[in-house]
Amino acid sequence: MAKTRRLVAYHDSRVDYGLILTVLILAIIGIVSVYATTVMIDGENLRATLMHALWYAVGAITVILAMQFDSEQYWKLSTYLYGFGLLLLVLVLIFYDRETAAETGAHSWFRIGGFSFQPSEVFKPAYIVFQARVITEHNNKFTNRTVKSDFVLIGKVLLFALPALVLIQLQNDLGTNLVMLSITAGMLLLSGIAWKIIIPVFLFVTITGGGLIYMAMYHEDILFKIGFMPYQLSRIHSWLDPFGDTQGDAFQLSRSLLAIGSGGLVGKGIGVSEVNVPVRESDFIFTTIAENFGFMGATFLLFIYFVLIYQMVQTCFETKNEFYTYIAGGVISMILFHILENIGMTIGLLPITGVPLPFISQGGSALLSNLIGVGLIMSMKYHHRSYMFANDNQFEF
Repeated sequence: MAKTRRLVAYHDSRVDYGLILTVLILAIIGIVSVYATTVMIDGENLRATLMHALWYAVGAITVILAMQFDSEQYWKLSTYLYGFGLLLLVLVLIFYDRETAAETGAHSWFRIGGFSFQPSEVFKPAYIVFQARVITEHNNKFTNRTVKSDFVLIGKVLLFALPALVLIQLQNDLGTNLVMLSITAGMLLLSGIAWKIIIPVFLFVTITGGGLIYMAMYHEDILFKIGFMPYQLSRIHSWLDPFGDTQGDAFQLSRSLLAIGSGGLVGKGIGVSEVNVPVRESDFIFTTIAENFGFMGATFLLFIYFVLIYQMVQTCFETKNEFYTYIAGGVISMILFHILENIGMTIGLLPITGVPLPFISQGGSALLSNLIGVGLIMSMKYHHRSYMFANDNQFEF
């Protein structure tokens, strides 16, 4: 009887209920926020709210499926996942939704009837798993790390990142490419790249970013020649001066700042809004939370995100599996960048890029991508616990 009780307890411990609870809280916040935005504020029907809840149901099934695969199986599947993801990125350039492209300028969505899908979102987890294998194989081959071997690793990672970056850029989706770059950078940092490489790269990126801002202010013609689009430059201008053209390029950001500021300490109450913010239900849903629930509500959301990231990092340390560690690093980098960029752009700290708020913003493809990431993290603990129990010589199955 004692053995049976311990067996049940051990199998229960394989499921990370703390992580499930955190995601459930985010799901409730997301569904309530979408409802408050689309139904109570905009006066629309329940379709957007129901679709958001439906995507959560689909995502929950995906999490369960992702948990069933262990590190060995993900290792074997990684190349196929990466190749299939690239194939989808190619196909969407041919069979993209013309109506959405006319509205947004991005060739990033498939559409079948009333159902739309963005393949670049689900490519992210596949990309993370594949690059985790690339880094693990490299580190196992070069056990004595040198600056030269680190450059070789960077070359390998960028070589496999380049096709995806090019295909996504052809879709005219700068926001997703920024996420891809953040995933790549996070995984490379976690791989143990020497500081002799990291510091110069950081300085280069900082100087380049400053140079682009300077050219956007005084030499736009140069940026046009190297491929920048007018709407991208207008976003930089509105970021630098959010109240300079409140009826033009800066309208979105200025309204966002007004909505967030008007929420005060505790907010105006659910569904109460006095500031019109475009695309509030997706990229700017943080404005609904801040206006309805104030500084306290926004702070609570940030605390839940902190708990989520902390739980993922903790699971990573518990696993002690190099391949899983890089997967976790990619997932954490993906979600963390979404959080920082989305909230940063709504409060004027960063330029607007069209990056959604994880688990909150309306948008099934992005939600599914994040939930697949959660499934990958939960798979670590699920199979790690099973492995430990299988090697516990005190009991027999």
